[in-house]
This record gives sequence, C-alpha cells and structure tokens, in this order.
Amino acid sequence: MCLEIGNKVAVLDDVLKGKVININGDEISVETTDGMIFKFNSSELVKVDIEQHELSKYSDINNSLLKDKISQNPPKKSLFKKEKKEVILEVDLHINKLVKSTRNMDNYDILNIQLDTAKNKVEFAISKRISKIVFIHGVGEGVLKSELQRLLNKYPIKYYDASYKKYGLGATEVYVFQN
Repeated sequence: MCLEIGNKVAVLDDVLKGKVININGDEISVETTDGMIFKFNSSELVKVDIEQHELSKYSDINNSLLKDKISQNPPKKSLFKKEKKEVILEVDLHINKLVKSTRNMDNYDILNIQLDTAKNKVEFAISKRISKIVFIHGVGEGVLKSELQRLLNKYPIKYYDASYKKYGLGATEVYVFQN
C-alpha cells in the first residue's frame, strides 16, 4: 500500500487512528489525535479515506454516491441459508374420511380401520423420509388417541399433542427420526 506523509490511517488490530508523520522504509510513524506517536509496520495499517462522521452524509436514500455504491455491490446470497420446505403429512382418522359408509360396522371394526390407516401412514413416512405426521383423531372419549399412542410406541418416533392453535385438542403430532 502506498502511504504518504499526511495520510489518515487506522491500525488493523487495534482501535488507534492517526496521521502518518514519518516513513522510514517499511516502518511508519503515526501520530494519534491526542499527540501520541506510535511506530507500525506498513502491513498493520490501512488508509482511511472518509471519517465515520462524514459517512452519515451519505445516509440520504437519494444520494447519487450511495446509489453508485449499491449498484456496484449487489447483495450476495448466502451459501449456508437453507430453505425450509418441511413436508408435514396430515392424516384425518375420522371414520367418515376413511370409508364411504359405516353400515354394518361396530366400534371395534371402526377402530381397527383407523389404527391400520395410522400404521400404514407411519410406515409410509418412514420409507419416504417424511419427518412429521399429524394425526387428527378428534376429542371424543379418548379411545382412539390412547390406542394410537400405544401403536406409536412401537416405532422409532416421538409424539406429542399437535398445535392447539391449528388443530385444537384432537390431534397428535409425530416426529419420525431419520438416520
């Protein structure tokens, strides 16, 4: 870097600023604003063109100098930012959503259809690497919910009550652990 006597400089690894008063080869003498004189290697200094308080002049949004700076440096997209497009499988276990008619079915048959559907959906999610499933079972007497929890205990998953805001009291959210 070409520094000359009279240039304003800042020290890279310190909070010192000052003016170059002497250059002796690669050794540069800097006088701070409070009159102290320090000697630095030229690689430790950086030339300061504009002071910080003068930069506030460019804060006007319509300033042409600011527009030029912005157009020269378009914002870069981060390589580490991951788009979160999480797939959530919602399964409604209400019997009227699973079969056309419940004629000639008793409660045992209905419960078995609901549990078979839940089992198939969990296995599907594991095979397709879907990490979240929401089973909508309704409130009722809690028979389906307790049987569903007994079924879910057989799999490498974690389950908890789903969002009350979105599903109310009658839903269970399942997180499937993926290796």
